[in-house]
Amino acid sequence: MKELLYLFWTFFKIGITTFGGGYAMGPIIREKVVEKEKWMSEEEFVDTIAICESTPGPIAINMATYIGYKNKKFWGSLFATIGVILPSFVIILIISLFFERLLENEYFFAAVSGIKACIVFLILKAGIKMLKLIDKKVVPILVFILTTAISISIEFYDINFSSIFIILIGGLIGFITGLIELKKEKEVKK
Repeated sequence: MKELLYLFWTFFKIGITTFGGGYAMGPIIREKVVEKEKWMSEEEFVDTIAICESTPGPIAINMATYIGYKNKKFWGSLFATIGVILPSFVIILIISLFFERLLENEYFFAAVSGIKACIVFLILKAGIKMLKLIDKKVVPILVFILTTAISISIEFYDINFSSIFIILIGGLIGFITGLIELKKEKEVKK
């Protein structure tokens, strides 16, 4: 039970001290899970992000659920998930009670604009760390370049295109090239 409460407390602290959603939580979760607690390696964490990004739901909740499950199975996933959700739920509940007043408060909007600027940096920082961990092979680098170019074009031209298709295409390309590499390895062994 002590370990389950520790999982809850770990993700509760992340949830209550991080603004900006799952992508802003990513570097903080990474620091705690990979560097401090050593619950998983850097490579496992990057794989976790890929899995959590490609499944439905908010990435931070998916990550908490997965990391909790990896450590303590069902109960670990439940405690970690509740831990990361509870602070946001309570804060949103409180904000909803005073929403009308907050809309009229210029200091609130000033604080939010400052927070937004920091969140952009946290997301960029997480992306750079993940970029460093990409296999330095031709296909992953090409997929990264093409994904970046396509994503910028979609945003620049305001095209309505779901990012899920970009993720699926990247996964399909990775799957096909992985099959090709396995086939080549088998041929070399013969």
